[in-house]
Amino acid sequence: MMNTRIPRRGFLLGGLATFLSGCASKFRSYNGPEVTRLRMYKAQRLLVIDGTDDVLRTYPIGLGFAPEGHKQFEGDGRTPEGSYLIDRRNPDSLFHLSIGISFPNEADIAFAKAQGKSPGGDIFIHGGPRKGIDPMNKRDWTAGCISVTDRQIEDIYAMVRDGTPIDIYA
Repeated sequence: MMNTRIPRRGFLLGGLATFLSGCASKFRSYNGPEVTRLRMYKAQRLLVIDGTDDVLRTYPIGLGFAPEGHKQFEGDGRTPEGSYLIDRRNPDSLFHLSIGISFPNEADIAFAKAQGKSPGGDIFIHGGPRKGIDPMNKRDWTAGCISVTDRQIEDIYAMVRDGTPIDIYA
């Protein structure tokens, strides 16, 4: 009769390997063509990532809870429209990973100030909340940001560099 017992060391190493395989990094690498521009179409709920000669990727998106119209004031739930830049990234985001959009610009600030209000800010492209809620279960759930799945923001975070232009259309 064969001994079918697994030695303790083998069992522990196998368990450790299984555990660590589930801890894949949220930081991906990207070695493809340079991303030259992002285009976002609010009505179509579509983010397009452009390279020099081609569309590199497209992603479905979610928007703010009041998706129609340009963001004007803090708390209005709208997603901005216009030309901005990717200006920062947050690896410790409450929404998995995020890259920041340079809203508000000077025109946004001037408009809000003329109305005696704040334009708001902190507009990001981000994944879902860490509580395990799938943001794509509800189409437009953010406070004005652009949401994608966690897997998608991992790709976007790796591909897009700070300073990349983003054009956001109605």
